[in-house]
Amino acid sequence: MIDRDHLLEIVREAGRIAHSRWPGDGHDLQSWDKTPGDPVSESDLEVDRFLRRELGALLPAAGWLSEESIDDKARMGSDLLWLVDPIDGTRDFVRGRKGWAISVALVSAGKPLIGMLIAPARDEEWCAVAGQGATLNDRPLVASTRTEFSGARVPVDQLLSADTDLVAVEKPNSIALRIAMVADDRADLVATLRWGFEWDVAAATLIAREAGAEVSDAFGKPLAYNKHDPRDFGVLVCAPGIHEAAVARLADRAAALK
Repeated sequence: MIDRDHLLEIVREAGRIAHSRWPGDGHDLQSWDKTPGDPVSESDLEVDRFLRRELGALLPAAGWLSEESIDDKARMGSDLLWLVDPIDGTRDFVRGRKGWAISVALVSAGKPLIGMLIAPARDEEWCAVAGQGATLNDRPLVASTRTEFSGARVPVDQLLSADTDLVAVEKPNSIALRIAMVADDRADLVATLRWGFEWDVAAATLIAREAGAEVSDAFGKPLAYNKHDPRDFGVLVCAPGIHEAAVARLADRAAALK
């Protein structure tokens, strides 16, 4: 196994690189849309290059899959894979908001072994190692233990009319940070109903699972990583006691959208 502290220092440095260009501290930043509504910044690319170099040196046998790199399918020939989102929550990043994070996961045989989220604008470091629990700033995490679906806290901008029995809470743009909120008992439920990429959720879902949360796709099925098509339809992370009710609540919507 790699040195966790060495890995953490690499991811911290990636956070420092991003934070040094963050407009929230008054820095100038060049950004543009890869496609309409899908922003990227010079910092995304700089962090991606840094992490690819440093993580590649740390574990040369591992493959690489990142939001800001061309997908080399040779990764599938390796048991180990780095899954990286250089800046998850780029919309918040380029607008000077705090809801962004560096997301790094090491995956083996389709399952995350290590997951780290560094959110320097929020002074947060989230870490998990499979079978060893999860921490936030070295504090052990215990996920939401809610058992009643009605009243569950959800990080959304606005609740749908069909979900007014739920409670809206803070929503960072980063899906990884929203998932981590369940791990820290700041939210009870996070759900998406769209095709999403493995790099968005690999680190955060390990953190949530190691804290005691239930993790699945939108239909309640397990997530897998290092697939030929690195996507899943939806992600559902919640307190174990409301997972079945959450799958039932989403079933018709998920079937209609997939």
